[in-house]
Amino acid sequence: MQVLSMLYLWLKAGHVIFVIFWMAGLFMLPRYFVYHQEDAMTDGRLSGPMHATWSDRERKLLKIIMWPALTVVWVLGLALAVTIGALQQPWFHAKLALVLVLTAYHMWLAGYAKSLWQGQARLTGRRLRLLNEIPGVTAALIVILVILKPF
Repeated sequence: MQVLSMLYLWLKAGHVIFVIFWMAGLFMLPRYFVYHQEDAMTDGRLSGPMHATWSDRERKLLKIIMWPALTVVWVLGLALAVTIGALQQPWFHAKLALVLVLTAYHMWLAGYAKSLWQGQARLTGRRLRLLNEIPGVTAALIVILVILKPF
């Protein structure tokens, strides 16, 4: 029994650590996009050395931090849910739905990055700044669900 409770604490610690890494990336990447578009726009097109520099930064953030963190968050989160029997709880279903929203947002960001790398800026800096509110609001709702378990 003590082994299971220790395993639970390690799962929980790992999950929280990787959520922090993932959230950092979800906040940083749209800001990178804004700077990318502002620094690398020449004659209405993304090009030049700053375009290459920002593209490289975005690739590294996605590849080294965001994709691995997303994977670990899901694996440890599902392991935690099974360990504590949360799969049948309504609050967990709501949390899971919000995590799916963040995962979809992550995938959308990765797609937008690819279009930037190809020189296509489809959104304004203002719109990207507004979209950057999605992870903060979603994370706040998730924390409320996990801590308060309102239903």
